[in-house]
Amino acid sequence: MESSSNSDQNEVSVSGTPTSSVSSPYRRTYSDISGLSHRFDVQSFYNRPSKTNAVVLSGHDEDVSEDAVEPKDDVDADRDEGDSDIDSAEDAELEMMRERFAKLLLGEDMSGSGKGVCTAVTVSNSITNLYATVFGQSLRLQPLSTEKKELWKREMNCFMSICDYIVEVIPRSLGTNVEITETKLRSDILMSLPALKKLDNMLMEILDSFTDNEFWYVERGSSSMNSSGGGRDTGTFRKVVVQRKDEKWWLPVPCVPAEGLSEEERKHLRHKRDCASQIHKAALAINDSTLNDMDIPDSYLTTLPKSGKASVGDVIYKQLCTAEKFYPDQLLDILKITSEHEALELADKVEASLVTWRRKTGGLTHSKSSWDMMKDIGGDADRGNDKNHILAARARSLLFCLKQRYPELSQTSLDICKIQFNRDVGKAVLESYSRVLEGLAYNVVSWIDDVLYVDRTVRNRED
Repeated sequence: MESSSNSDQNEVSVSGTPTSSVSSPYRRTYSDISGLSHRFDVQSFYNRPSKTNAVVLSGHDEDVSEDAVEPKDDVDADRDEGDSDIDSAEDAELEMMRERFAKLLLGEDMSGSGKGVCTAVTVSNSITNLYATVFGQSLRLQPLSTEKKELWKREMNCFMSICDYIVEVIPRSLGTNVEITETKLRSDILMSLPALKKLDNMLMEILDSFTDNEFWYVERGSSSMNSSGGGRDTGTFRKVVVQRKDEKWWLPVPCVPAEGLSEEERKHLRHKRDCASQIHKAALAINDSTLNDMDIPDSYLTTLPKSGKASVGDVIYKQLCTAEKFYPDQLLDILKITSEHEALELADKVEASLVTWRRKTGGLTHSKSSWDMMKDIGGDADRGNDKNHILAARARSLLFCLKQRYPELSQTSLDICKIQFNRDVGKAVLESYSRVLEGLAYNVVSWIDDVLYVDRTVRNRED
């Protein structure tokens, strides 16, 4: 199950627009179809009523003739026929679920040849594909359909149930000479998984709140953009929206009344935007913490140059070395990054140099938690004039500033490599779950920003 797979099987496409939603700049999700997309209720299957017709006899030796049994009426016959159809459908669903779970456990390889990916990667792919299936076509502020909402909750509960069996053993003393061991959920799962569930529910509540809206959407290029839609004049701001959305031609166009949104509606949108922004930050923090806990694969370390200077180049290296006080924002202003591609390329270079300098200091023997990394940052001052420690700390601050300035940035090469070679199923669940929630929260913020932008443009025109 942990056999190595080829690079095509392990390839992780990150949500730049996770297929999450084509509107999101995140490349952090997959576009394949979910491996678990059909409903099966195990409890109802085993608790279904028996088809046996019970006959009460008055004595042990009495014979029951055909005339003694009351014949079934048409309703009973229809009921039996309906029960038979339900039973056959449940049997088919049971068989389908068995096949899908077998595929999950066998690493997406049902041939038995041992060429499947490890279980952790399979789980990560499945969660990402499920997200693409449920939210891939969600491009606007509106509640999810009941079917998709049930699909998301049912299958995510299935994936999260895996973590119920990832435990750690804790010794407990019952006296001076007696000691027993207890099991509890592993600490990272115990802390992060309930938080992710809560963030998930909050995002669903935000989407459910957009029911009776004063704004609406029209498809780009449709005739409704030049005519009234439901009595609402959309032609007034069509030109403004197209200028705003040239880089997002696939998205529907948000529209507002000619006089703009009401103050109550604007207040509601701003409140939901603030909530979604906080959810995005929380999911991003959990994702970063989980990735930091993952070991750096040897395949990535072998590709690193011998020096960090070779990774970042002379210009950035000079700024990292010579400045008495390092200001990452000023350095980013000097570099004048103009596209997401350039930002991601810079992030890969800075991260490679960071790993190189950390290896030279001997601080890369094991993966580190976010708290350990923070202690490293604080301890850099205690290491005197160690050049590698100073360079690593400044590279880390530059990378952090870069990700803050470009929140739509997709995952770096190191993050992708960690996901590909991760063997910890619990970390796979936490990483993929936090990543897809991060992408969805960012989408919600972007959609709200688009509506507020159109509203602001219309009101400015009136003034």
